Amino acid sequence: MEIDIRKRKIGLNFKENGTAEIRLWAPLAAQVSILIEKRELTLALFDEGYGYWYLQTDQISNQDQYCFKITTLTGGEILKRADPASLFQEDGPNGPSTAFDLNAFSWTDADWKGVSLKDFIIYELHTGTFTPGGNFAAIEAKLDYLVELGITAIEIMPVAQFSGNRNWGYDGVFPFAVQNTYGGPSSLQHLVNACHAKGLAVILDVVYNHVGPEGNYFSDFGEYFTDKYHTPWGKAINFDDAGCDAVRHFFIENALMWFRDFHIDALRLDAVHAIKDLSPVHILSEIKTCTDKLSLTTGRIYELIVELDLNDERYIRDQSEYGYGMDAQWVDEFHHALRVCTGQAKEGYYSDFNGVADLAKSYRDAYVYTGQYSAHRQRKFGMPVQQVSGAKFIVFSQNHDQVGNRMLGERSSSLVSFEMLKVMAGAVFCSPFLPLIFMGEEWAETNPFQFFVSHSDEELIEAVRKGRKAEFADFHTHGETPDPQAVATFERSKIDWKKTAEPSHKVMLSYYKTLIVLRKQFPALANLDRNNVHAEAFPDKNCLVVKRWKDSEEILALFNFSKQIQTLSIDPAFQQAPVLLDSALTQWNGPSQESNPVTAEGQINLFSESILILYKTHV
Repeated sequence: MEIDIRKRKIGLNFKENGTAEIRLWAPLAAQVSILIEKRELTLALFDEGYGYWYLQTDQISNQDQYCFKITTLTGGEILKRADPASLFQEDGPNGPSTAFDLNAFSWTDADWKGVSLKDFIIYELHTGTFTPGGNFAAIEAKLDYLVELGITAIEIMPVAQFSGNRNWGYDGVFPFAVQNTYGGPSSLQHLVNACHAKGLAVILDVVYNHVGPEGNYFSDFGEYFTDKYHTPWGKAINFDDAGCDAVRHFFIENALMWFRDFHIDALRLDAVHAIKDLSPVHILSEIKTCTDKLSLTTGRIYELIVELDLNDERYIRDQSEYGYGMDAQWVDEFHHALRVCTGQAKEGYYSDFNGVADLAKSYRDAYVYTGQYSAHRQRKFGMPVQQVSGAKFIVFSQNHDQVGNRMLGERSSSLVSFEMLKVMAGAVFCSPFLPLIFMGEEWAETNPFQFFVSHSDEELIEAVRKGRKAEFADFHTHGETPDPQAVATFERSKIDWKKTAEPSHKVMLSYYKTLIVLRKQFPALANLDRNNVHAEAFPDKNCLVVKRWKDSEEILALFNFSKQIQTLSIDPAFQQAPVLLDSALTQWNGPSQESNPVTAEGQINLFSESILILYKTHV
């Protein structure tokens, strides 16, 4: 089957005249029928070849609930299964599929031109814990807040249908179906339309490296998985083994659907290092090629962002340079180095990082490990990044993983001082990379973000509990792991909007708004040319000096991660330079009434746990 950029060709889809087209890949079936039990209607599908079954009918309507009745090739067993490409599981993953017309929504974003990737200021959120309501409609009610904050793109953690109503989203078992408890597909379309009306781009987190455990019936249809490879979370997706052509088409269709039918602006592909593919054309590269074709058809730009733990620039190199063509990637190593700067214990993967020296390297090179020996991995790791724009890299001081990967799910606000929170935020927004903040970070939210699920299978629930304890043993050696299945774990993870009115949280929120304004206002800060950055570490003082420039404008950011006042020598040319930001001022709940000046000799006393940003221009 060939990909049709203009429309979805798998699953159940409605044509403009209302006729339904059904196409199912089920090479393990001897016969296939579609069943609408409420109407006692059974319609046989025809064998198209290569494992595909097809039917066109006018007997199925929008919102009809249906399933497939499959007679297996081996044994003649009759199975009833929901559609693997279902768009809506109204009754959850174990119920029937609901026919949904992707073309029924009335979009009003025809004039939407998108947000350039270089202008992304990303806000990562989890639909269930971002608001008390925990659904798409409740997110809409907060869009004005996000615009006022200065956000240009929201990143929504995965919404593919999972079991129950509480989950991070990485246990999705219907990649095309939008979580029923969040509002389903029409509500997501409504949210994206509303975001575009407010000038916000939408990034959607998707998972193409595994399928969740509960309600996963893919193996009843065909060879969706392979035993050639393994992932920590479940069977590896079959991208290069026997039967892989249809599996590749399945996930390419998924990516195209989000862009074309939900008007998503960018996809964040989870843990692509766990996607194994030795095909001549890697699946990521094929997704990129098809995405570019769709972009030519619609006139809109779509971005592909990857979570990558390999320090391999091949993923973000253009296809013309024999890369996979991904538009940007998360850089965890910036986060790890930053955490160690703040005094985070050097446990687990943090043990590989050396504070300000490595943070300075990340400012210059994006990756910290570019081929040197990694003690944690016990091997050499990474490769240098050559002439690659800073727009290819996304950095953060925390995200859902780095908070949730702690046993207790503590946010930075529970681990470091109020002063250090300001320094960490400054480090992100002064970088030559794209900044991302995690929901609630901007007001120093103290509620944790813990790992939660709502499975129904008792054996699976117990396995998740045991796995959670084992997975994060490196980070905590005492205390009890919160029960992932407990409702209380989920409720604790909701952010508390009332805090935005409390004095210290209100100050932090204002501080973040100021950082974002500075980032947008000054070209030297917004500049993503990695050649225009110089970072120098002072390990004995736990300080870092970062210089950024654009044309005649220069920015000097001084970071003191230590708990003492430190004296630094800097370019005397900054002696009369105006101060753009001083986190030590009382305005930001700091200890100082005014900033310390740079002396004629180019020395300055930098308050403990503070950031100072200076600005100058030259002819």
